Amino acid sequence: MMFKKICYSLIVLVLMNTSVLSEKVFIYATVNDKIITNYDIKKEIEYLKILNPKLVELSKKEIFNISKNSLINEIIKKSEIEIFLEIKEENPLVNDYYKNLYTKLNFNNESDFEKSLLSKIDYTSNDIKKKLEIELMWNELVYLRYGNQVKIDKDSLIKKIQNIKNKEKNEYLLSEIVFEKKKDEDFDTLVKKIKSSISEIGFNNTANIYSISNSSKLGGNIGWIEEYNLSNLIFNNLKLLSEGQFTDVIQMGNNFLILKIEKIRSKKISINKKEELSKMINIETNKQLNQFSRIYFDKTKINYSINEN
Repeated sequence: MMFKKICYSLIVLVLMNTSVLSEKVFIYATVNDKIITNYDIKKEIEYLKILNPKLVELSKKEIFNISKNSLINEIIKKSEIEIFLEIKEENPLVNDYYKNLYTKLNFNNESDFEKSLLSKIDYTSNDIKKKLEIELMWNELVYLRYGNQVKIDKDSLIKKIQNIKNKEKNEYLLSEIVFEKKKDEDFDTLVKKIKSSISEIGFNNTANIYSISNSSKLGGNIGWIEEYNLSNLIFNNLKLLSEGQFTDVIQMGNNFLILKIEKIRSKKISINKKEELSKMINIETNKQLNQFSRIYFDKTKINYSINEN
């Protein structure tokens, strides 16, 4: 332990003498032998503000803690990846993930995204692609471990497709808060706390604080979903709501979900049944893998020594 402390001190001294930095650098957290400094957290804050601009509405302390926890989770995922997967020199899917990111943020191309936002922070496009690669490889690791446990009811999906007629259907732009109740927590008190937070700081910022889903970094944003790709349970909770409204708590397995309708749009559809079945299978597979991802991360986290200042 003493040796580690000496190593940390030497690293900090090196950072403090780096000409790029104009302020003192302090260690705010360690994850095993990895350190997180105030400079790391400062960079992460700027990155998370890009993903959810409404983050600026939170207090500095709240933003700081969200960013610190984000880095802790990233280090744990990266460490697990390095143990179980062979790191590829170049992952072709990273560019697709990157494009999906700036498209979600309403940028038409990579150049506009980098000129408008990346010029204002210390991250380069390569830095962000490395962060996205961690998420991509984490998903790969989860699939390797749990892919054989994914159960798809194809007959049910086919029946659902057969009931779709070529007509106008709604699409929902949704945000989510996925949360869990700990053993020693009172459920009603937890729900009241989350709803109070939504009222005070908004749905998206509450997602940053309380949601355990990967979408939390994006303020809970999960994109546009066609109504026929929603489960009956979720659709029945959404169909009576208007833009800007959110559902009551929906139980999904061991977790709980609150959905907000950001926007609604209608479009005429022409169903290709084969393509639609493939899309529905992917959606259901991803939904189950996201649940396994949370289970795996929670199991993994307890194996790491995390010290926070």
